[in-house]
Amino acid sequence: MDPIALAAIVLIATIALGIVLSVPIAVSIGLGSFFAAIVLLDFEKAALVSSQRLFTGINSFTLLAIPFFVLAGVLMNTGGIAGRLIDAAKVLVGKAPASLANTNVVANAMFGAVSGAAVAAAAAIGTVMTPRMKEDGYDPKWSAAVNVASAPAGMLIPPSNTFIVYSLVSGASVSALFMAGVIPGLIWALACIVVVMLTYRRFSTPQASQHVTFKEGLLVIWRAVPSLLMIIIVVGGIVAGFFTATESSAIAVVYCLVLGFIYRTIKWSDLPKALLDAARTTAIIMLLVGVSTALSFVMSFSHIPNAVSEFMLGISDSPQIILFMMLVVLLMVGTFMDPTPAILIFTPIFLPIVTTFDMDPVHFGTVIVYALSIGVITPPVGNVLFVGARVAGMGIEPVVAKLLWFLLALTVGLLLVTYISPLSMWLPDALGLLSD
Repeated sequence: MDPIALAAIVLIATIALGIVLSVPIAVSIGLGSFFAAIVLLDFEKAALVSSQRLFTGINSFTLLAIPFFVLAGVLMNTGGIAGRLIDAAKVLVGKAPASLANTNVVANAMFGAVSGAAVAAAAAIGTVMTPRMKEDGYDPKWSAAVNVASAPAGMLIPPSNTFIVYSLVSGASVSALFMAGVIPGLIWALACIVVVMLTYRRFSTPQASQHVTFKEGLLVIWRAVPSLLMIIIVVGGIVAGFFTATESSAIAVVYCLVLGFIYRTIKWSDLPKALLDAARTTAIIMLLVGVSTALSFVMSFSHIPNAVSEFMLGISDSPQIILFMMLVVLLMVGTFMDPTPAILIFTPIFLPIVTTFDMDPVHFGTVIVYALSIGVITPPVGNVLFVGARVAGMGIEPVVAKLLWFLLALTVGLLLVTYISPLSMWLPDALGLLSD
């Protein structure tokens, strides 16, 4: 057999076998890449190339932003910010029907935007909102579904670690990607609100809402302003060119620490645990980035992206149909693989294809992140789904049953973001970021 074809088979089979046997995805990718490299090279050269690629993959100034943003998210999750954002969201939603459910959606979008982590949003907001919604007469299973469905909005609204990872692989501007994710992130939240408004009567018997005066509302929003101000400082500074994404992530950590000490919700004794939690998450992400760099080398050497491109173009030369096939693949992959490894694996395969019909890498970045974000709330492996169900004190089965309409609405949002490029491109283009 041709060594290149054999290497491709060994690579795909090893990763697939690892997934079936529940081997950590980073280990599966690393072993698959190494075994395939042995087929293409000899053992000594394969070991040398694999180790070099693993090191060079994480030797990036841009990637330094990830541990800092992760640490900022951990500090926010323990710093009392969630409660202030929920109170502000409740005031903004007002007396609209299903106000508490919509508060959950808005609070998740705000907290996710501040922390950049869907799991942190589902845990922090869900912990506070679950008892409130139960007390207000909402079905606990439906309440959990609302929390789970809305949590990933922060993966699109900047700052977002997933966009930083995509930027590393694609070479697209981080600032342009951040701005491109704003409208799709709002579309995500709006899709959840639409489903809430259409279904809340079946799952709630809301109690009379507490009246809040205009003065009280202003005070609640004012208390949340310092938390929301971080988005303006971090993202605004990047867009204005005052500092890079990496520098802004360090500023975010300092800002969260100062805010936590001012709120008196963070003590010096809390910092070791916060640093340890951030280190664990960062280690997982960095290992994935490193082994995926070795994977990219093997795929490039064995011409796998070219083979996939020829296969898809052989089925159809219509950009719309090819994009639809990609969406199907990404939605399927997202059900059993986290967004970070999926981005690292599929961006080198799909990006050369979409660029053949002049799709901007920034636009494709929003598409791939949106599609894979749906995966984090989809069984069987959606981590946000598991966290949201655990916070609500139930298994995933009753939550999934109430989640179906949300998944449908979010898929419609994905199609809009995919086929209407101005939804992603208008804001970075208006800010002059696409020329970066």
